[in-house]
Order: sequence, then C-alpha cells, then structure tokens
Amino acid sequence: MSVNGKNTPSGKPHILIMRLSAMGDVAILPPVVETLRQDFPDLDITVLTRPLFQTFFRNAEGVKFISPDFEKQHKGLKGIFRLRKEIVRLGVTHVADVHDVLRTRILRVLLRLSGIKIAVIDKGRPEKRALTRKYHKYMVQLKPSYERYRDTICELGFRMGDPKPAEHKPLQLPKEIENLTGAKQGKWVGFAPFAKHVGKIYPTTLSGDLTRLLADKFEHVFIFGGGAFEKEFAECMDDRYENVHSVIGKLRLGEEMDLISDLDVIVTMDSATMHIASLVGTPVVSVWGATHPFAGFYGIGQNMDNAVQLNLPCRPCSVYGNKACMYHDYHCMHQIQPTAIFDKVIEVSNNTTSVK
Repeated sequence: MSVNGKNTPSGKPHILIMRLSAMGDVAILPPVVETLRQDFPDLDITVLTRPLFQTFFRNAEGVKFISPDFEKQHKGLKGIFRLRKEIVRLGVTHVADVHDVLRTRILRVLLRLSGIKIAVIDKGRPEKRALTRKYHKYMVQLKPSYERYRDTICELGFRMGDPKPAEHKPLQLPKEIENLTGAKQGKWVGFAPFAKHVGKIYPTTLSGDLTRLLADKFEHVFIFGGGAFEKEFAECMDDRYENVHSVIGKLRLGEEMDLISDLDVIVTMDSATMHIASLVGTPVVSVWGATHPFAGFYGIGQNMDNAVQLNLPCRPCSVYGNKACMYHDYHCMHQIQPTAIFDKVIEVSNNTTSVK
C-alpha cells in the first residue's frame, strides 16, 4: 500500500501524534487516542511524548511511543534531524501535531519534506485572547482541548467519533496505601491544592482550613502534589490529622492514578490532577482563579456544576494562570471560602456511590 507516494513497511497508514507537554495537556489526549484506536483498529498509532506520560495511555491498546531525549540524543537542531530519521524509518504516513511548539514545528517541516501528510492543531488563540482581555471579555464556552485534538486528527482523513468519558471504577490500591489504610471503608477524598502557576493555586492558609473540614468528615484524605514546598505542606497536614495522608514522593504516577480511582471525589485546581482524575472517571470538584473553564481545559466527563469559582469582572485574566494579578492579591482565589468548596464536596460525595 502507498500513502502520499510512500510505501509503508506494514502496508497500512501509520499516524504519529505529537504532544510533548505539559502534563495536564498530555493527560487530555488518551481518550482521543483510545477512540481513534476503536474507530480505526487497523491503523498504526504512535505517540510522541515524554517517557513519564506514557502511563496515561495504558488503556490505549496497541499504541506505540517515541520518547525523545532532548538533553542528549535529540538535543538541538542536529538531534531533531536524528529524530526525523527515526520517525521516517518507522514508516509514518501521517502526523498530527497537537502541540505546535518550536520543536514540533521544525520536526513537521522536515517530515513534510519526506512526503508525510501533516495536520496542526488550531489552538484558538484569538478567541482565548478575547476571553481573557482586560475589558469586554468574550465570555462564551470555547472548544475543549480534546475536541481540538480530535479535529486535528480528522483533518488527516481519520473521521473519528467523540471521545467517551471514563467509567469510575476502582483499580488496585498501591501497596503503600493499602498497608496504611487497609481495605477501603467509608468515603475517601483527595485534595490537590497546587498548580504550576500562582494564579491557579489555592492559598496555603485556606488549604489548611479545607483539609481540617475534610478530615472531620471523611474516612481518609489524601494530599497530592509535587515539589519541596508542596511536600512540606502535605506532610504538615499528615502530622496534624491522623486520617490525612501525604502521597507526595511516595507513589509513582501510575500508582497515583490507581489511588485516585479509589476516591469518591477529589478537589483539584485547574491542574494536571484534574485531568488525571478524569482519566479514571473520578468526580472532581475543581477550584478556578485566574483561569476559567470556558478556555476549554475542563476535565473530560466532569460536571461543570462542580466548578467552584467567583464571578468577578477581572477573570479570567489568563489562559494558563501565568499572568500577574492586576490587583496584586489574586482575590479570585483568596475570596473563595473553604466552606464553599467543602459544601460542594459533600454534595458530590452524596451523589456518588462509594467505589469498592
């Protein structure tokens, strides 16, 4: 079989989907890949991403991976040329660039010269600028990221259906957690108050108050995150409350996913944890500050009614939460009371059948 004038080793089309980072954006991709696999079972699918993120695709049967080493083997322009040769050698016939950064732009130019068909994501930058501008914001729901991923793949001729939300069902509890808590009894809740940018982080004092409320109500509370400061906060809560447990630095990414699947609900920011929970179908109560669900980064399958946010004229001020607050105090986060989040958690947990 010949596609775009190129003979493929397997005699069938082979698509490469490129998404290197960030963690949350990569975590949105697996349901799209799983749907593509179901709709095109004879299609060879390879994902270009970092080794850590391959865990997200564990339900995408038969998908292969390329994990570039940008520190050594694929460093610089020479390394990208080497990566291009490796991709061509695989017999790739189609490329969906759902990242569109400098590295993938260079790579797709080189691959196009090899006769490979290319499609590039439309990130919707103009409408996102209109949504986050200082005045006269364009407050409408923009296309979700997973739809942008799907549409990019459809441009290549693979007309696929809509990704389906994951079913909420428990996976195997990590041994470290099972040894700590025993078999699950009662209702468990997770809490991930952190994010990459300050405009998406729930303030530490308020996070402490919310942890206390959760600890008083639920059988076990698990705090997720990463980094030295986040670990210090989580361990402080761990020491203070008998039924609060820090999992930071204790579990691998796949084990965190397994634990999250056993939770009845998890509180997250606009962060990767929200999307990881969505991959295993766990209900999320999400807290939004500088950013907004309208930008298209809401967790797939999550109920929009479970987003906790304030109706302020200044928000959203940023797509990613990386812009400085015009008032210098991020009152979009500081004015969200822990009781408001707690009440939403109670509402969601009461409507959730405890996973066993």
